[in-house]
Amino acid sequence: MSVRRTPRHVACVMDGNGRWAAQRSLPRTSGHRAAEAAVIDVIEAARSAGVGWLSLYAFSTENWSRPSTEVGFLMQLVRRVVRKHAALLHARGIRCRFLGVGDPRVPEPLARDFADLMTLTRDNRGMTLTVAFDHGGRRDIVAAARSLIRSGVPADAVTEESFAAHLPFPDTPDVDLVIRTSGEQRISNFMLWQVAYAEWVFPQVLWPDFRAAHFLDCLHTYQRRERRFGGVVPAQGEGPGQDRGQGPGRGRPEGPAPDQPPYQHQNGADRT
Repeated sequence: MSVRRTPRHVACVMDGNGRWAAQRSLPRTSGHRAAEAAVIDVIEAARSAGVGWLSLYAFSTENWSRPSTEVGFLMQLVRRVVRKHAALLHARGIRCRFLGVGDPRVPEPLARDFADLMTLTRDNRGMTLTVAFDHGGRRDIVAAARSLIRSGVPADAVTEESFAAHLPFPDTPDVDLVIRTSGEQRISNFMLWQVAYAEWVFPQVLWPDFRAAHFLDCLHTYQRRERRFGGVVPAQGEGPGQDRGQGPGRGRPEGPAPDQPPYQHQNGADRT
């Protein structure tokens, strides 16, 4: 795989657990349990492929509306998975973060496990894994706006860069590629600011069946696309293309980053 064309930040909307279980006449909880293998496989595949940032959408602010038995099962399952794989993630040099976790309904033991894993892995630099749990893109934007207002920045001085600095984990680069499994084609309130210029791929496979080979297929699809970011690619001999510069994200290193344009204006609950 070409290093220049490897997406720096890949995000996955892990969709299809319930349908996977329904196809097998199993309870929905069986689909959630089966999703664990896909999560670990994708983390390993992303790290091996040279992806620097991987974000997984595990639980949205809208998912609280699901039956309490299913929500309770998910909380217990996620805690077991975190505790089971913490040592492996640390050994792989993966820095772990949890985006969200602001609702008081998140069980305190689970919140402590999240905090412990972040502390354990905070100095790792192999790859950054962000798990969006109790996450909502709109909520993050509203919270950033409130923070910016409280900081006393005059309205005319607000820029995209200054606004982004008030988002959670502001060093996170913009998402280059979003993979949403199961064929559904919705954003679902996921990292709304960060996905402004992302490429999207919608494989039909349900998340519990998603494996490293599927992930690499999505990376290859991304590599075949021409990213213009609202501009045009100059004809041969007119200079470098738009995908050779720096992107609109935060926390980028000095100098041009692969597959990112010069900075430009960024226009523009249901995982089952």
